Amino acid sequence: MAKRTNIVSEFTAFLRHNKAYWLAPIAIVLLLLAVLLILGGTSAAPFIYTLF
Repeated sequence: MAKRTNIVSEFTAFLRHNKAYWLAPIAIVLLLLAVLLILGGTSAAPFIYTLF
């Protein structure tokens, strides 16, 4: 049976193998934007908007 890995460990293995370390900041920024968009539609929105 094949070893099961999650998407984060597979992505970090890809970055290490291909020496594409410049992709890591792009992925982190996209992840943070996604979290901001998700939290923008919840009751936490007033607290987020006061940061900006």
